[in-house]
Amino acid sequence: MSKVKLAISGCMGRMGQQLIKSSRLNKNFKLTTLTENRIIKKRIAGIKPSLNDEYSFKNVDLIIDFTVPRCTFEILKIASKLKKRVVIGTTGFTKKEESFIKKFSKKIPILKAGNMSLGINLLMYLTEIASKSLGDSFLSKVYEVHHKHKIDHPSGTALMLGKGIAIGKNKDFYNLLGKKYLNKKRFPFGKKINFNSIRKGETIGEHEVKFSSGKEIITLNHEAFDRALYSEGALTAGKWLMKKKPGLYSMRDVLNFK
Repeated sequence: MSKVKLAISGCMGRMGQQLIKSSRLNKNFKLTTLTENRIIKKRIAGIKPSLNDEYSFKNVDLIIDFTVPRCTFEILKIASKLKKRVVIGTTGFTKKEESFIKKFSKKIPILKAGNMSLGINLLMYLTEIASKSLGDSFLSKVYEVHHKHKIDHPSGTALMLGKGIAIGKNKDFYNLLGKKYLNKKRFPFGKKINFNSIRKGETIGEHEVKFSSGKEIITLNHEAFDRALYSEGALTAGKWLMKKKPGLYSMRDVLNFK
């Protein structure tokens, strides 16, 4: 099988830089294009970064996007026209924006995940099982910690875990969405799902789901130590996506969690 010609958008960001490193070590990919939303004069990995336009993505097979929602939609419009596959690691989408992504997926294969880590996706799977098993007699909440540079809160991963709770209860996530706290030492359980986001230092990622009956607490958690696990997960997802028809996929599909 020939190497997948890869484009990385947001190449100057933290995940963009990590994706460059990981892709150059992965024999399945040929790093072909790097893009940013501003002019970058220096070469990176021997490639001069360009802007998001049709010319930049014309000769690639796959685009991996870790940017911001506005930029992601720029890329999806171009990818849809050029019939290119897209892996989306961007977070912070609104409910309306999520529906727009579904529309694009009718034309091209898209894999979207709030977190590309095997461990986090296993955590979500376990969260669904726990939520279903414990039922409405247990209240729940989600806690997460990220580096001080992360803008959105709750994180995409925290929201993903919240959706896992909702799926387990067979309820609409947006109807269960509770209060969103930032940098609180303590925060309450609720009938809806409350979130607390901590932003400090250079923490890569910590996530925790708690269930409480008032008499006992059950905790599921995950801690990331190396950002490479996200970039390697995105590349695994990208390789998997190359064989898929138009549609909206997740890491759960890649990992074959039922």
